[in-house]
Amino acid sequence: MNLRSYQTDGFYDEVFHAKGEARPEARLLLEKIESLEEGELLRCQRAAETILLQMGITFNVYGDSAGTERIFPFDLIPRIVRAEEWDWVERGLKQRIHALNEFIDDIYHDQKILKDKIIPEEIVKSAAFYRPQCHGINPPGRVWVHITGTDLVRHSDGQIYVLEDNLRVPSGVSYVLENRDLMKRTFPKVFAGLHVRPVDIYPSKLLETLEAIAPLRAADNPTVVLLTPGMYNSAYFEHSFLAQRMGIQLVEGRDLAVQDGLVCMRTTKGLRRVDVIYRRIDDDFLDPQAFRPDSLLGVPGLLDVYRAGHVSLANAPGNGVADDKVVYSYVPDMIRYYEGADAILPNVPTFLCWKDTDRQHVLQNLDKLVVKSANEAGGYGMLVGPHSTAAQRKEFAAKINENPRNYIAQPTLSLSRVPTLVEDQLEGRHVDLRPYILYGKEIYVLPGGLTRVALRKGSLVVNSSQGGGSKDTWVLAPVPQEGAVNGQ
Repeated sequence: MNLRSYQTDGFYDEVFHAKGEARPEARLLLEKIESLEEGELLRCQRAAETILLQMGITFNVYGDSAGTERIFPFDLIPRIVRAEEWDWVERGLKQRIHALNEFIDDIYHDQKILKDKIIPEEIVKSAAFYRPQCHGINPPGRVWVHITGTDLVRHSDGQIYVLEDNLRVPSGVSYVLENRDLMKRTFPKVFAGLHVRPVDIYPSKLLETLEAIAPLRAADNPTVVLLTPGMYNSAYFEHSFLAQRMGIQLVEGRDLAVQDGLVCMRTTKGLRRVDVIYRRIDDDFLDPQAFRPDSLLGVPGLLDVYRAGHVSLANAPGNGVADDKVVYSYVPDMIRYYEGADAILPNVPTFLCWKDTDRQHVLQNLDKLVVKSANEAGGYGMLVGPHSTAAQRKEFAAKINENPRNYIAQPTLSLSRVPTLVEDQLEGRHVDLRPYILYGKEIYVLPGGLTRVALRKGSLVVNSSQGGGSKDTWVLAPVPQEGAVNGQ
């Protein structure tokens, strides 16, 4: 395949410099691609898609009348991250997750950050996922955020920014693992030659994290289960995939019951005590006695058992207070407050529509900004100003005026691009990156994450529900220095 015709079109490209020269870390991959026979890369892509279909690697789209499941779109050209850049990202993520956890614990206890007026009290207490029911709860180790998927983007200035924090029930890591398996089959020599850091350790690290938060009275081998809403959930493939990889039971709410102050699982041999629940259900549906009384997905009485310390939940209920996009804008302040340092990873500059001056600026510049609802995900509840119509901007202006607290706005970032196979040639498509962070006894960052790609030409929306797909993310291992012996 001839790569000389590839155009960066003025965008920051993760593989090529602006003048078309390959970045050093990508040269081996590009040499391999150029050495392929005509049509071979496309055949590899089709073979990968066939494997995805055969393995049932799918996701559901709510409201899609064409069917309940789709193959998760995958592109064969990986994103490559230099070792030194990843070291910086990893340090920034660890700092951020630690500060967010301190914030959540503070909010449900002393609320010092509110008393010191670092964040307005009304902003926190009006957050959609703030849960007064969680006041006074002490999760094991005071850790509330066990599994996080933080969305990162690179702007045209080359800087990486945090776009948002996903702290409640982040999804997508199963595609990271499956994408890697596909890439090993397709480019084994390139993969080995570049010393790509492995990701297949994630299921064991996740299980280790879950076991680390088991109640103190649990046995040395605590019983861990994964609680799913069921097969019609958009991420059900991932639920079953992770449960299988960890060797734990996949359960629904009807499989669990509270008895004698404990959570038990129904088995063919009777009830068995459960120590840790990795829940993939939102707070509202966890316990009909504590949250939504009409929920049929959860376990009545679960929160009381959790509060008493007889079962552990990951992620902890109530942590969505920090998942609010308005609260997001205050994370740099949290980091200074709790960590005593500036944020390593910067936020995207954000306008808060509840502030009069910010709101007026947003309303006057809707055609230039990206407007987001504070609590929606999946690319919904969002206006991409430069790609919007006058009618859409009018609609969003009305929504903002009706409920200013619920909206933020950010500059339209020029997301970086990665070459993507489009029919029989490579074209640039915009990407973001979702690394996964685990927090049990310590914080662990999986090297890489889910690179999501906007497959529609010119689109900035990478969500799978909005036509996006994914790529493998190759984080390169540090190159040993000359003269180093046994890693010294």
